[in-house]
Amino acid sequence: MNIQDIAPWQLASAYLLLILPLAVILWYRVPILGRTALAVLRMTAQLVFVGLYLQVIFELNNLWLNLAWLSVMVLVADVSVARSCGLRLTRIALPLFAALLLGTAAPMLIFTGLILRCESVMDAQYAIPIGGMILGNCLRADIVGIRTFYNSIRTSEKSFHNSLAQGALLQEAVRPFITEACESALAPAVATMATIGLVSLPGMMTGVILGGASPFTAIKYQIAIMIAIFSGTSVTVALGIRLTMRSAFDHYGLLKESIFKDSGN
Repeated sequence: MNIQDIAPWQLASAYLLLILPLAVILWYRVPILGRTALAVLRMTAQLVFVGLYLQVIFELNNLWLNLAWLSVMVLVADVSVARSCGLRLTRIALPLFAALLLGTAAPMLIFTGLILRCESVMDAQYAIPIGGMILGNCLRADIVGIRTFYNSIRTSEKSFHNSLAQGALLQEAVRPFITEACESALAPAVATMATIGLVSLPGMMTGVILGGASPFTAIKYQIAIMIAIFSGTSVTVALGIRLTMRSAFDHYGLLKESIFKDSGN
């Protein structure tokens, strides 16, 4: 069974669906009309570019080209997390990149090498889409976790300083904040796993079914990718916090205001 292609004019007709959200925006005068139009244009341009580029990558299936593309994906995610968390990129770029890279690469390689048993663990057909799914979820979780961690310490500065004053080591003083950050970041993934298949059909499963595979094969893919995503998310959040802490605190254990973009330093 071959998946049915979508002709350009058929894809163009999909944009008619935008009448519905635009009607809501205009009727209630929601001030996001310009941002919405720009987002749709950017989405279209970016996906067309990525689609053309990935077609070339899949045809060549070169190890170094695949690694380069995945590295670019991690780099873009790195910048996005830093900006969304309100932190200075120059302060956390390298440790955050390492956390995202490790958290994405480990479950991806296990998926392609151990679960799918691909001849090459970096086969473009599997490594790039699977790595992208893992990284996309890691990005969202990292934004929530890292932002929660640093903002919580900033807003609870007195209790944090009190812990240090009573003799707690930095690792001991930040532990409650890491716990809170990890819970905030991982809770949505846990909720998704608890309701998956009942509330909605997830992306991986739908894609495999549309590709012509049986529903049961699609379910096995979905279970494997959900576990890979949750594992990668857990690693990137914990590592992201731990590694960025090295440049976020001074030798007295105090949080540097200069790590925040709004610090003015």
